[in-house]
Amino acid sequence: MLLGRIVRFYADGFRRMTLGRTLWCIILIKLFIMFAVLKVFFFPAYLQGDEQEKQQQVSAELTERIAP
Repeated sequence: MLLGRIVRFYADGFRRMTLGRTLWCIILIKLFIMFAVLKVFFFPAYLQGDEQEKQQQVSAELTERIAP
C-alpha cells in the first residue's frame, strides 16, 4: 500500500515535468559519455591472459614500483 503510493507519487511527478525531462536527458547523456566513451579511451585493459599471467604481471609491477 505505502510502496504503491510512493511509486505513484514519483511517476506522477516525472509525468508532469517540463524542464526536468530536459535536465534528466542531459544527465543521462553525460553519464553515458563518462562511463562508455571515456572508459574506452582513457582506461584500456592492461591485463591480458589468464589468471596466472595477470597475477604475475601485477606482482612484477608492484615489485618494480617498490624497488626500482
